[in-house]
Amino acid sequence: MKNIAILGSTGSIGTQTIEVVRQYSEDFRIVALSCNSNIDLLEKQVREFKPLLCAVYDEDKAKELELKIKDVPCKVVGGMEGLLEVAAIKESDILVTAIVGMIGVMPTVTAIESKKDIALANKETLVTAGHIIIPMADAYGVKILPVDSEHSAIFQSLNGERHNEISKILLTCSGGPFRGYTKDQLKNVTRDDALNHPNWSMGAKITIDSSTLVNKGLEVMEAKWLFGVTYDKVQVVVHPQSVIHSMVEYEDGAIIAELGTPDMKLPIQYALTYPERRVLDTKKLDFYQLKSMTFEEPDMDTFLGLKYAYEVGNIGGSMPTVYNAANEYAVRKFLNGEIAFLDIYDIIRDAIDSHKLIDNPGVDEIIEIEKNVYDYLDKNYK
Repeated sequence: MKNIAILGSTGSIGTQTIEVVRQYSEDFRIVALSCNSNIDLLEKQVREFKPLLCAVYDEDKAKELELKIKDVPCKVVGGMEGLLEVAAIKESDILVTAIVGMIGVMPTVTAIESKKDIALANKETLVTAGHIIIPMADAYGVKILPVDSEHSAIFQSLNGERHNEISKILLTCSGGPFRGYTKDQLKNVTRDDALNHPNWSMGAKITIDSSTLVNKGLEVMEAKWLFGVTYDKVQVVVHPQSVIHSMVEYEDGAIIAELGTPDMKLPIQYALTYPERRVLDTKKLDFYQLKSMTFEEPDMDTFLGLKYAYEVGNIGGSMPTVYNAANEYAVRKFLNGEIAFLDIYDIIRDAIDSHKLIDNPGVDEIIEIEKNVYDYLDKNYK
């Protein structure tokens, strides 16, 4: 029996994690859950799985939930302290970090210090604090198991191979809903257009990031930390069918890839059961129906999110945090209908250009940098 704690159990990755747990209820036990504010769904999850602990980041909502489930023997906690308590709960073996944004950094640090393995779906943690997280995980003997489909594919393609023999990581990209668009065409795209992803079902923020290729930029930075490579060894390949989830090219020219249908439950389950594989109730890939696969070079002159990611990644230090914070700010404004699609890139560029680099920021500095970026952008984009 493996005991699981989930940060972000009401979101896209969190609910799919719960589906995996349901399929193998005899092997998994949920001991802690958390959400931002969706207490109606969290209440249902608590009543179904009877965890020992649940946390709600919105402290007022935490108080509401406490009243709702007073008949259930489950402790309710709120705020960041609540998330940290979920991360450190002594009964868990593995923490699924399924929350979106830099809010995941501190709970991940706490979980590592508590010697919990991490099923990592919160890419911002490594983007902003990879220089802290990876050495810490090594020091505490903690596994970081990737949940992103692309990084899971790379992880699987590296199984049994020597990492020092990597020639290149080939990170696949669907291209999002606007693949092939020009800048002129992007001027008038809407929120609903951007949320209409051709292949994957994801939360709103990640879907917008996919449309700008910021998500792929974050994944490039995540890959650098997860697999210990330099940025020149991470190549993005647009693959519209999303059948090849990513590949590794070795120094002898051999390429190993992981293929499958676009279903996030596969990488989630693999992270939870690693190194075992289990039956997964999902649609299987049918090569007779597939017929063909195509590949393209990403247009980084139009989709600047990816271009800026390589830039800030190579600079390092505090710049990836600035990039990530500015993007979170801009995406929120776009989803609220306050800015146009291309304004997302302008906001990220402005934040990068206005920032004074900090070479090796600690966790407290990273959080302060995020706040400073928000303050700067609030003054200029009200």
